[in-house]
Amino acid sequence: MTNLIITGARGRMGQTLLTCASRIPDLKVVGEVDLGDDIRTMIDRADVVIDFSFHNATLGIAQLCAAHGKALVIGTTGHQEAEKQAIIELTKQVPTVWASNYSTGVNTLFWLTRKAAEILGPSFDLEVIEMHHRLKKDAPSGTATTLAEILAEVRQAQLAEVIRHGRHGIVGERTDEEIGMHSLRGGDVVGDHTVVFAANGERVELTHKASSRETFANGALRAAQWLKGKPAGLYSMQDVLSLK
Repeated sequence: MTNLIITGARGRMGQTLLTCASRIPDLKVVGEVDLGDDIRTMIDRADVVIDFSFHNATLGIAQLCAAHGKALVIGTTGHQEAEKQAIIELTKQVPTVWASNYSTGVNTLFWLTRKAAEILGPSFDLEVIEMHHRLKKDAPSGTATTLAEILAEVRQAQLAEVIRHGRHGIVGERTDEEIGMHSLRGGDVVGDHTVVFAANGERVELTHKASSRETFANGALRAAQWLKGKPAGLYSMQDVLSLK
């Protein structure tokens, strides 16, 4: 049995996690945390904390998990670089899965994106397009950023130097090095991501579309079960799914 605390429990993902966890016999939710709740009063009951709260709460949650030796699954996005580095430092003390997307399909997309970039080579222009519901607060999505990071890594480039967020006005011809990033918002779209590889005479597109948050919730719960008993360190869903 794996005992869980879910933070952000009253949000859309938190509610989905609670629903999905109730269907898995080997999981038990021993704490639900949201604004106004004190996770410190229940931290000792848990084996794993799943954080789907908000990026500015994640560091404090990670510090508490490190202090109490509790494994952590991080599902928040939009962190500043200093926050990221502080959290990564804490993973030296407790096992942590940190993924921009917990869907099995999206993690397959990550793998395929790397392979396609390696096979197609530098003659293809690279663009990433993502769409989410109108209430999403950050852009681009964490998943789209991960896709761009994979592309930049294959090209042996620094993402910050080659990323191009949309285009407006007289911007000139597209450079060979740039990676385009485009964020769409509207309606109740759960999450669509497309990677475009475009060359003269042909185009390859890899697309994943999520129609239910349960795909993300089930992946995060799978990660929580996988983490129990693992040594301290930073892991991804690629580790959980044995895609590395």
